[in-house]
Amino acid sequence: MSWFTDSIRAFLDRGDRLLLAFCLAASGYGLVLIYSATRYLETNRNMIVQSVAILLGILVYVLMSSVDIELFTEKSWKWMLAFNLVVNLLVRTPLGVEAGGNRSWISIPGFPVNIQPAELAKLTFVLVLAWQINKLREKGISRPSAVFQIAGHTLFMFGVIAVTSGDFGMGLTYLFIFVVMAWTGGVKKRWFLLAAVVCVVGIVLIWPHVSDMYFMKRFTVVIDHILGNPDTIYEQTQDVGWQQTRSIMAIGSGGLTGMGYLQGIQTQSSYKQALPARETDEIFAVCGEEFGLIGCCLLLLMLALIILRCVWVARRACSHQSALIAMGYAGMLLAQVGVNVGMCLYIFPVVGLTLPFISYGGSSIVTMFAAMGIISGIKMRSLPSWLRDRNQL
Repeated sequence: MSWFTDSIRAFLDRGDRLLLAFCLAASGYGLVLIYSATRYLETNRNMIVQSVAILLGILVYVLMSSVDIELFTEKSWKWMLAFNLVVNLLVRTPLGVEAGGNRSWISIPGFPVNIQPAELAKLTFVLVLAWQINKLREKGISRPSAVFQIAGHTLFMFGVIAVTSGDFGMGLTYLFIFVVMAWTGGVKKRWFLLAAVVCVVGIVLIWPHVSDMYFMKRFTVVIDHILGNPDTIYEQTQDVGWQQTRSIMAIGSGGLTGMGYLQGIQTQSSYKQALPARETDEIFAVCGEEFGLIGCCLLLLMLALIILRCVWVARRACSHQSALIAMGYAGMLLAQVGVNVGMCLYIFPVVGLTLPFISYGGSSIVTMFAAMGIISGIKMRSLPSWLRDRNQL
């Protein structure tokens, strides 16, 4: 119990209260949108789950701030690697639950909500990758063996998620985290150029064999929509592109100031498919319909402040490893915001990725607060200004 009180005292003295305030502001905005998006269900369950998750997230934030994350990772990286594998494999056991076309969740008997294992594994993936990059920097991070090790680690995790759950949206988040951390870690540009060439060649070679798959049609329908292809208008609006069509209609109808809170036509419709996944994937569309462009800009500003705060902490971190962790979590947030908003604006395929701090999801909220709590702990142990300036000489 003394550790708990000491953690609270240390957080109040040196913790990142500004970052916590940003997170609470975004989560509060999310609660407002979730209430509107789920009002047609005539139940408060979603609001209760989200509110409890936020309260739990605050506690986790404070506790994670007191953890020396570098020392913890040094001692536990093998266990975290095992955790990342085992927790994702759970979706292939009887505990696994399918939702939205992906088997991405587990249901624990007696536990009130489902848990998304890949969300939890993001936390430890960033920690282990930062530790790995930091160790490999001693002999040169751009050596082929070093690049293959960190890329192999990332591709392994991507493969595990793709095979166990088929959640390519979550897998893309892991890849983007890797790109941000590898770039921050000092991997030379030629490796990124080589990776881009390999990806393009790979897509060209395999495309004829996978273009008819439903998942790939999600990509082609976006391209057809952007190019205005009249031959696929049915697929763009009524078939694969139905969800995104409803989304841009909702955003467009909101105009500058929106239709008003609890007044959105699609948001308040009792027809579930009027705006599919309105409390999760398409919550940005709810914001656009009821609060308009101004409300969307405010939402994006809140999330941008959280991301910029992570970058600010990274620049003042006491070590390269801590800076990598902070940048990894900043990349995680940036990827999810970019993909989710892109889905709602019909410029990115639907891949089932939620908007951090805003969308409904207990495991997502707690994971985000935990990640930001680690950022707060890094800020608590940052270098003093005089030593920081000296290191830049």
